[in-house]
Amino acid sequence: MNISGFDSNSIGMLFSGFNQSKSTTSVGMGIDLSTYGLIRSGSYGKLLKSYYATGADATGVGKAAETTTSTSKDSAKVIAAVESTADDLAASAKTLYTTGSKSLFEKKTVSDSEGKTTEEYDVDAIYNAVNNFVEDFNAAVSAAGKSNASSIANAGASMVNNAKYNAKLLSEIGIKMDSTTQQLSIDEDTFKKADMTKVKSLFNGSGSFGYATAVKASMLKSNAQMESAKSNTYGKSGSYTYNYSTGELYRTDV
Repeated sequence: MNISGFDSNSIGMLFSGFNQSKSTTSVGMGIDLSTYGLIRSGSYGKLLKSYYATGADATGVGKAAETTTSTSKDSAKVIAAVESTADDLAASAKTLYTTGSKSLFEKKTVSDSEGKTTEEYDVDAIYNAVNNFVEDFNAAVSAAGKSNASSIANAGASMVNNAKYNAKLLSEIGIKMDSTTQQLSIDEDTFKKADMTKVKSLFNGSGSFGYATAVKASMLKSNAQMESAKSNTYGKSGSYTYNYSTGELYRTDV
């Protein structure tokens, strides 16, 4: 391959000089005499300009590879958004379905003005957790809806269908789904006046709607990861890879 007058051997020399171990031919900082000669003659600078102008990697592979090896139907950022929102949904669902001493549905001892104690649910804490769940559900559904990959779209649809299946029970505690956008909404007043045992049956425990949603969110994430394996992109360091890091994609313009 020829890049602006330089062949692949020259490109290889551009990078190999920095990887040499110190020896009798080294001029310091890991640079050998051959590379030092290129620097002094000005050829090294020309090679660098050619390298960065084409986006080639250390083997002389240019940007063309980025568009020819990917078989993903989605961009890396679309896939990253699906994985990130699926993660958030699984986490908010877990907060609700967790049982035992860490359960949000463990009743608290409350004392009134006369000193009389009763066992009650922490309605405010439960509402906040369910509200987070609703927001994360909507974000995951929206992200999945932007995907062209059938595995991701199907996982998103499965999550929506599960909510529709539980629509009657959800409506009783103030949660409804828009038939057009498939987004959930929660009415705070209705929720806080609802029977908390109904809320608990919907969201708490391994057989609940909350748990089933977490499982489906995990499947959505898994499908996004499989789709990402078909993608390729350049990372922050310029190295070429078929995979990606979710955080890396949000930090860079890949």
